[in-house]
This record gives sequence, structure tokens and C-alpha cells, in this order.
Amino acid sequence: MLSSGTSHKNEFLAQTKAAREERLLAASRDYSAIRIQGLVRGWLVRTRVRKMVELEFEKTFPEPGDGGDLGKRLKPSLETYKAAKKFMYFVGRKNVDQFEVMLRYIIASLDSDSPKTSYIGVFLNKSHSVAWIEHIKQVCSQTSLVMASMSTDHPAYSRKAAFFVLVLISFTSTNTWRLLRTPALSSLAPHMTSICHTVTGHLVQTGLLTNLRHILLTGLASSKVSLSRTTLSAIMTLALRPVMYGSYSDQMVSLYLLNILSVPGLVQHVATMCPDSLATLQGEKEEDQSLLLATVRLLSQDQQLKIHFNALEGSYALCLTANLVQLVSMAPSLTSSQLVPVVTTLTHLLSSLGQYVTAKQSPLSHWHPVLGWFSVSLDKHLQSSMTLVKCQLSRLWSPDCLLVLTADLQAQAATLPQVPAPPTPSPEETNFGKKLMKQALEKTRTTYAATTSTISSPLNRLGGAACTRVALVCALYQTACRTLSQLRIDILNGLCFGDLLLKPLWVFLNSLGPNCGLKSFLELLSANKSGTAPEFQMLVLFCDTFSHLVTILDDTEFYEQDKPFSKHEYAMLGQFLNTFLYRSVWSGMLTDPTSNLFSSVLGLLSVLRRRDDRRSFTRPNHWLLKEVKLGTLLCDLERNRPVAKLVISKLPHIIPHQERVLLFRKKVHTEKTSLGILESDSVSPQSTLISVHRNRIVEDGYRQLGSLAAQSFKGVIRVRFVNMQGLDEAGIDQDGVFKEFLEETIKKVFDPSLNLFCTTSEERLYPSPLSHITENHLDLFEFVGKMIGKAVYEGIVVDVPFASFFLTQVLGHDHSALYSYLDEMPSSDPELHKNLTYVKHYEGDVEDLGLTFSFDQDIMGRIVTHELIPGGRSINVTNSNRISYIHHMAHFKMHRQIATQVAAFRNGFRSVIPTDWLSLFSGPEVQRLISGDNSPIDLKDLRRNTSYYGGFHDSHRVVAWLWEVLEKDFTDKEKSMFLKFVTSCSKPPLLGFENLEPPFSIRCVEVADDEDDGDTVGSVLRGFLALRRKDPVNRLPTASTCFNLLKLPNYQKKSTLKEKLRYAISCNTGFELS
Repeated sequence: MLSSGTSHKNEFLAQTKAAREERLLAASRDYSAIRIQGLVRGWLVRTRVRKMVELEFEKTFPEPGDGGDLGKRLKPSLETYKAAKKFMYFVGRKNVDQFEVMLRYIIASLDSDSPKTSYIGVFLNKSHSVAWIEHIKQVCSQTSLVMASMSTDHPAYSRKAAFFVLVLISFTSTNTWRLLRTPALSSLAPHMTSICHTVTGHLVQTGLLTNLRHILLTGLASSKVSLSRTTLSAIMTLALRPVMYGSYSDQMVSLYLLNILSVPGLVQHVATMCPDSLATLQGEKEEDQSLLLATVRLLSQDQQLKIHFNALEGSYALCLTANLVQLVSMAPSLTSSQLVPVVTTLTHLLSSLGQYVTAKQSPLSHWHPVLGWFSVSLDKHLQSSMTLVKCQLSRLWSPDCLLVLTADLQAQAATLPQVPAPPTPSPEETNFGKKLMKQALEKTRTTYAATTSTISSPLNRLGGAACTRVALVCALYQTACRTLSQLRIDILNGLCFGDLLLKPLWVFLNSLGPNCGLKSFLELLSANKSGTAPEFQMLVLFCDTFSHLVTILDDTEFYEQDKPFSKHEYAMLGQFLNTFLYRSVWSGMLTDPTSNLFSSVLGLLSVLRRRDDRRSFTRPNHWLLKEVKLGTLLCDLERNRPVAKLVISKLPHIIPHQERVLLFRKKVHTEKTSLGILESDSVSPQSTLISVHRNRIVEDGYRQLGSLAAQSFKGVIRVRFVNMQGLDEAGIDQDGVFKEFLEETIKKVFDPSLNLFCTTSEERLYPSPLSHITENHLDLFEFVGKMIGKAVYEGIVVDVPFASFFLTQVLGHDHSALYSYLDEMPSSDPELHKNLTYVKHYEGDVEDLGLTFSFDQDIMGRIVTHELIPGGRSINVTNSNRISYIHHMAHFKMHRQIATQVAAFRNGFRSVIPTDWLSLFSGPEVQRLISGDNSPIDLKDLRRNTSYYGGFHDSHRVVAWLWEVLEKDFTDKEKSMFLKFVTSCSKPPLLGFENLEPPFSIRCVEVADDEDDGDTVGSVLRGFLALRRKDPVNRLPTASTCFNLLKLPNYQKKSTLKEKLRYAISCNTGFELS
């Protein structure tokens, strides 16, 4: 029973639920049907009404082309107003063609002076005035939207766009309202103007400026400009009206910047297509300059600049900057009060752009043609306009803009005294004793500039108002160089132009106190150790710009024409840079060599020193600093003090060359000790024995030493020669004759027949561009580099004069952006350098010379054309690109042709001599390391370090004659020939003959070399007692250069000795002639 009751209950509940759901579904269907019916009926009614309105529209608003002047067929304004209002409500911009017809009718009515037909007359009816204003707002906002939605592909795009802009112009100003020009209604003009302001405000709220931006982007920032001059002029007028009506308020200026002034290349387009419109941007009068100064006023606020920059993002902020730059460049002048905010704003904009620049390529970066690797990609508008944006930015360093921004600097420089010339030393001052006395009296004056300056006290000071204005302008250009990385060379070229920046800036720097305000800069650095203060940017910009200029000046301009400064000014500048950098580093104030201040100052210092090394413009020892405490510096270096290591690595030239050579030899000795290399020890763990056949010296040496590890190469290398008969030769000492092997190897590898090296007109060696003809030429170059490095490592001087440009590349000094191959071309190819100089200074049209960016080379009777740049053979050399051509040609001739050979030689050389050791020396100084000193031969030093054998001694008659002949009878040239005769090198060792390896020795000989058995008791006694078998008048002195040994017969007359010695050295006699 219970089970049956429960079942009935469940069935009842289920039936009830189903009935309820069915009722709900039916109600939902009814509601949906009513809704659908309502929507359909509404759509049908609206469609019917819309058709009725459109039919009525055609009666009210005739087509412009229906015949007759539209102005003569005007209907009562109230009638057209009602029809227009109805049309806007039911149709609006859904029918663009009718919407345009209505607008054309309304615009035509504005030319009527009758209230009955002019559309403005509706406002005069009190019952419709408020509604009319709302109606005009609606019409204008719809017009704005239609204008923005148009496609540039439309065949009548330009005409339609111009008309829609005209509509908006007509209702945002009363200028075209003819009705208000009648005497009866002229008093209403102020009230009607306020209505225009209201309409303009409504347009701004509904996106007018955004819509105008869209039109400008699609019409200007594309592959083809689709806006006409008239349209662009009208858009510029319309866009500026909200700003003007808002009295250049921050809000309106902000909207204008974000939407209009950030359009790529806008100002350039305006200047080109409708220059009359520039007045609206620049201001009609000098005191106006409204938009530019209002923009600067807004963006000079840090918070506002961040807001606008973040809103625009990267590239469009760059476009805004470019437009502002062009406005500044076209400004007639800027007062001192205007200059600072303008410069500061541009600097901050460029600096902010730097936040988006990345150091290298990454998955998140994109290549930007102006900024390099950039974290924001370019859209299609930016890609089409970037060339124009670059053109705008280039105005920043154009003469016109430089004149505006540096006007204050030039005005100051014109009132300052010029840099004084150095005094000519009087005859009394040249007296050594008096010179020492004068130096003692002037001990407190540490620099030459301080002693010659006529400025008793600074005329300007760092931190002063005048200095701040100059510093801010320099900071702007320095920021531009840093941010616009792809335009850096163009910027520096522009800043070097004429005397707009460098000359007045140099005069201004000298007005800061003695030695270019050295004391002031050091005091500022102590307070601003990062070196980022604007005043330092002034120094950094000067260094960067002048460094760039020095690299492109040829010797005639630099030394003879005194461009841009005289030689004594270069010397003064070098002294300041040298002292400033040393004191900054030594005091611990400037310890980051990657900082802008450090790298820029060091860059200019290096450029000047390199120029001075090649052709001196300073006095001897100019680059040495007397204030350097050498003992303290070397002591700190041994303790690995960072400051001392930095001084030695970056400023080695401030200590004497001899001290650096001693430091180098000390480094070698320390390394040898650490490697367990013992001099002349055949059982040394680092000893290597090789066998070399006399007929295959280079081949056998390369085969056995070429693959030797660098550590083993630095060890003792013992050589066993194999003679022509295939028998081992007996070495004179137990370690073999390595020096002879080295000399013979060098003699053969530099032989022209091997085609590894060729010579300049000055008989200097450099790799042959045709060395590839020789098999394994790169391996041989590496082997030669190792051998030269080994000679330097062991202190063995070899008479190998390398070309300066080759040594520069071996040392890696050419990797600097400030290095110019053209400077050293006269030493390589004086004829080509002369021709390139002719091209540089050619006054006519260079294109007439028929040159291209290519070079024809005769290779074994076959002409091969090398392109200096990709596609160079089809690129003509013109007046605008000739400087580029000259430097590309120099780079090709002196680097590209021999790049692989230099790299191979450098790898070999550096495997023996570490790079940080080489950094102690300049190119000419490394040549002295290789080939000995350029100073006159000190015979007294040679005599003090001479050993005697075979009975000879220092007081021996023949020995005394020898030194007397050398001292009194031989010329300097003959002394060099004598040194070459006995050591194979015509120059003395850098640190004197004490360091000659092996030591110089003289041995008394009585028989020919082939009969010589060495020292015996009899021969020693006869030599010591001056006894002789017979007078050796028919014998010549001989030498074993591998042991620096002179074999001297026991002559009986001084005249015989002089005659035979002179003949021997003239014939370059060594082993072979006796």
C-alpha cells in the first residue's frame, strides 16, 4: 500500500512540473514572436520612412549638377533645416552620397546674406536656436566620421576629403558666414563666434583630432601622397583651431601633439606643399611662435613628457621630435630665455628614445634605420616615412639650425680673447743651465698652457648661466649622437661644418681658466664622478667632434693650413687632455673606461698622439707628465692596484719609453720564471731541439715550429744545422745557433722571390696583396709573426723595417672608429694618395673625372675589378660622395687587400707577445722593439759591454785602434754599417748594449776561418803579447752575427785596420769573405 501511494505521488509531481515547463515555454515563444514582430514592423516602418525621407530629400536638396547655380536655387532655410534634421535622424551618414549633397547645399547657403535662405538664419528663430546648435554639432561630428572612413583608393578621394574639411572649417569659424557681414547682423558676430567655439569643443570630444590624424597618416605617410595642397592647408587650419580657441592650454596642446604633430614628416610636407600654413605653426609675429613655445612649455614638465612619450611609443615620439626639430630650424631666432627650454625638451625627448634602443639583436628587437636595434616594430606608415623623418632630424645639425642654437655661444666667443700663441724661446733660454733655473722657478706651473695663458682669472666659470646655456646645447647634440646611432657620422659631419661649433667652443673652453679650465673640471668631477653633468657633455661633444674632424683632415689642412686650429693649439689641447685624464684616473674619480667622458677624452688624445707620432707637431717629451711618480706607480702596479693598471693600460705614454721597455722585459722575465724557462739551459722542460737543412731553412723551421704550442715556442729553441752534405754542423755553443736560424729565416721570408712581402717607396715591408700565389701563404704569415714575436720576446733585434700602417693593424689600432687609413697612405702609395687628394680638393664637378666606387687591379696580366662597396662599379663618384670614395679606396688598398695576411701574422705575433703587453707601445715604438733604437750609437756603452777572446783585452793595441777608428774616423752611417756587420742590425738595443743578446765580443784571429780551431794557449799568448807569425795585411775582419762576434786579425798598423774594416763593412762581409 505504501509503495503504491508513493508511486502515485511521484507521477503527480512529474506531471505538474512538465505542465509548468510547457506553460513557460509557450510564454517565451509568445514573447519572442511579439519581439520579432515588433522589430520587423519597426524595420519596415523605418525603411518606409527612410524612403519617404529620401524622396523628400531629393525635392528639398537638389543635386549640384542639376543645372544652374546652386546658390540661386536656395529654398527657405527653415524648410531645409527641418528636412536636414529629419534626414540626419532617419538616414544620416548611412547614405554618404545624399549626406554630401545636403552638406553642399548647406555650405552654399552660407554665402547668402538673407536670413531667409542662409542656413545660419535658422538660429535667429528663437524657437529653433538651441535645437539648431545641437543639429550643427551632429552634422559636424558625422562629417568628421565620414571623412575618416573614406578610402584613399576612392577615385575622388582628394576632392571629397577637401570638401568635408571645408564643411568643418565653415562651422568652426564665422569667416565664411556672409550673413554676419550685413550691417544689421554684424553685432551678432561675437555670439556666433562663441557658438563656433562650442561646436569645435564638441568636435574635439567626438574625436576630431583623431580623425584628422587618420587622414594625415593615410594621405601623407604612405608610398604616394594622396592629399592635395589645398586639403593639407585646410586640415592644418582646422587642427589648430581647438588649440587657438583653448588659448594654447596644456590640454589642447597635448591633444595636438599626440594626434597631429606626431604624424611622420608633417612639417616637411607642410613646408613643401603649402608653406603659407607654416605661419600657423610658427606664429605670425616673432613674439608669438605660439605652437612651438606652447609645446616646449608643456613638454618641459618631466611628468608631461613621460605621459606623452609613453602614449606615443618609440617611433612616433621620434616623429614628434623630428617635427619639433624642423620648427626650431625654421625659427628666425631664439632668445636666451627661449633657448634653454627648447634645447632641454629636445634633449629629454632624444634621451627617452634611448630607453627603447637595445645594444644588440634579440628576438624582441627590430631593426630601425635611425635608432639601430629597437624594441618597438615599425608600422606601414612609419616604414614609408622614415626617409623623410631622417631628413627632418638632419636639420638639427644643419648650418641653419646650428646658427640658431649656437648663436649665444658665438656671441660669447666673439667677446673673449683668442687663444695665445706660444712664446719663442730666447737664446738665453736655450742655454741649458739657465733653462734648468727657469724650470725650477716655475715649478708650481705644471703645464705649458698655464705658463703661456694670458688669462689671469677665468672669464667664465662652470655652473654659471653662460656656461649652462652652452652646456645644454652640447648635451643636446651629444644625446643625439648617442640615441640616433645610425646617423652618428652624419651628425659629426654636420657639427664639423664651418666654424659654427668647434672654434667658438674652443675659445669658450679656454675662458674657463688656465689649461682649458683644468682645475674647474677636476673640481666638478670630484662632485659628479659619473661625469654626466651637462658641463661634461660640453667637453665630450668637443672631443667627439674634433676627433672626427682630425680623422678626415689631410696633412695639408692639418699642418699647413692650420684647420681648424694652429699646431700650438693642438699641443695645448693634448696637454690638457693628458693631464685631465691622468689626474682623474689616478685620484680614483674616473675609473670606468667605458663611460662617455673617459672614452671621448681618450679617443681625442689617441688621435692627436697618433698624428704626432707620424708627423710631429709638439716639442720633444710633450706627452710625458712630470707629476707622475714613477716609483709609486710601478709599486702599485706590482700590487695589482686597479688604478695603476688602468693608467698603464690606457695612458702608458705618460711615462718615458725606456721605463716601459724595462716594464716589458720584466713581464717577460716574470712569465719565463712562472713557466720554468731557464735561459740557455738545454735540459729546461721548455727546451725544443730542431734540425734545419741549410737549403730548406724556412720549410724545415715552419714544419717543426709551426704547430708548436705557444708555451713551448716561448721556451728555449735549440737549432742543429745540417750542411750541404747532409751532415750535422757543430754549434759553437751548447744551445745551438738560434739567432743565426732567426736571421736566415727572416732573410728568406722577406725575399721578394717568395712573394710574401713587398716594400713601400720608403723600403718598408708589408704583406703582398698577391701572396696567395704562394702555397700555404697564411700559415707562413702566422709562422713569420711567431718568429718576429720570439725575437722581441728574447730581446733579439732584427733589421726588419715594417710599414707603419701594417704595424698599426697588427696592434689593432685600426679598429678604432677614429682611425683613418688615408693618413698613412703616403707611406704606402704616394702616387695614389696624391691622386685622391686631388679628387678631394677638385673644384669642378667630380663626376667629370669618370670615377666609380671600384678599383682595377692588374693580376699577372689580367685586369680584375674590385668593388669598394656593393654595386660600386655602377656608382659614380660625385661632389657629395667623394669623401666616402676616398676613404673607401684607402681602406681597400691598405686593409681589405691584405686583411687575411695581417690577421694571420697578428695571430702568430700575439701568440708570443700578449695584447696587454703590446698596449704599452705605439706603432713606431713596437718597431723600435723589433729593430732597435733610433738614437745614435753609443760607442762608449758598446765598449763597456764588450767581451774579448783570443788574447785581446780592452787595453790591447789593436782594440784601442779599433775604438779610436770607430769614434774619430767613421761617420754615423759607417758606425751603423759596422753594427749591422757584427750583429746583423744597424740599430742599438733599446736599453743599451748591456741588453744585447748574445753580448758583443771581439776575438783575435790569426788564420782563415776554415783553419780556425778556436782559442788555444799559443794563440791566446801570442795575441795577449802582441806576437805575430806575420802581418795579416791580406786578411779582412769577419763576423759571426748569430753570436754578435767580431773576428779581428792582429793588424800591425792602425791605417791597415781602418782600411780593411771599412772595406769589410762596405761589402757587408760576414762569414764568406776573409
